[in-house]
Amino acid sequence: MPATVVVGAQWGDEGKGKIVDLLAQHVDIVCRYQGGPNAGHTIIAEGETFKFRHMPSGILWGKVCVIGNGCVVDPKTLIEELDDLESKGISTDSVRISTNAHLIMPWHVAIDGASEHRLGKLQIGTTRRGIGPCYSDKMARLGIRIQDLFDGKILRQKIEVALAEKNVWLERVYDHAPLDLDEIADSYEEYAVRLRPYIADTSLLVDNAIKEGKAVLMEGAQGTLLDVDHGTYPFVTSSNPVAANAATGNGIGPNRIDAVMGVAKAYVTRVGEGPFPSEIQGPDQERMRELGGEYGTVTGRSRRCGWLDLVALRYAVRVNGITTLALTKLDVLSAFAEVPVCTHYRLRDGSVTRDFPAFQSDFHHAEPVFETLPGWLTPLDDVSVLSDLPAAARSYVEFVERELEVEVVLIGTGAERERVLATRAPEALTRP
Repeated sequence: MPATVVVGAQWGDEGKGKIVDLLAQHVDIVCRYQGGPNAGHTIIAEGETFKFRHMPSGILWGKVCVIGNGCVVDPKTLIEELDDLESKGISTDSVRISTNAHLIMPWHVAIDGASEHRLGKLQIGTTRRGIGPCYSDKMARLGIRIQDLFDGKILRQKIEVALAEKNVWLERVYDHAPLDLDEIADSYEEYAVRLRPYIADTSLLVDNAIKEGKAVLMEGAQGTLLDVDHGTYPFVTSSNPVAANAATGNGIGPNRIDAVMGVAKAYVTRVGEGPFPSEIQGPDQERMRELGGEYGTVTGRSRRCGWLDLVALRYAVRVNGITTLALTKLDVLSAFAEVPVCTHYRLRDGSVTRDFPAFQSDFHHAEPVFETLPGWLTPLDDVSVLSDLPAAARSYVEFVERELEVEVVLIGTGAERERVLATRAPEALTRP
């Protein structure tokens, strides 16, 4: 049974957690393949709100939950999540952490915050949780991995070697107090005791599951336009949220992936700095923010809001190989008499394109070309089947399908897990 990837098709915050939670009940394993505690998934189940940073969204269904080698892990944050779940009566025995995932260390957090402060007006807008510096050390082959928690002596040696360099940077470049070796080594040894039972060869685990015919769901953090290679660089994350990285980030072959479900809001948001062509101008931005509850799960930061951008969505379909689409938060648009949709960009030379610009300078100056669709001004609270959607809402979804040439198979009509309309049985979406 091949694997299915769920990928964010915008700038993150599309509602992937809710979609994965919906699909997870019909699979055997849920894997996260990149990112760290800079991304949050919010799930509302049976009246209770869960906000996950590291934890794969399948944990509420008791599924095997894998934190893959492509992730970076803040052990303190992860332990807090584990303890919180256990305190609520939710078992974490099924959680598995890759031996090859990298550890976020105190110097990563310190450098992240200090670097953003130093950049001033040029800052990227990171969450300041050490994600970028951790991935930088990984690529520089200076990282400390989860498997290093199994040997206290090796762990201390690696911390000592790293601090010899990092403290110089912190003191001389960032005017930051040096970090203490003993304090860090002692705290990480405590984390090691708590996390060792969860550590496993997750590449082997997932590959064996696929060979045995089990259904595997892979979830990314952030979204396509925050991908370090394919996103709106430099206003991106430090890893690859695109679907292809699900194979690398979990240690399986790309031929194991059979389907890719993109997740997009019925409008679009982004957090932090960077160009945003379809950003709403005027009071409707704040109105949409409040209606959609557009505040970060992890940081609480306000999200910038815009009308649906089909140019960017076409790009996401292309670079991910998206085969189906989940369109979330359609209910938020119920408050608007007219709903503009960005179908093209007008570039600096006056030309109009339906394709995402290859040059950053073109994207920075792109102006949206809108097509305005009629709104429906009808709440979707009582809509439980597709046939009950207002005609204008159905037309909106059909317009998106035609423009993208991708079937919309799930439609979100509210925050709760049951507020999703499906064009076919959810179990059929994970067992092609």
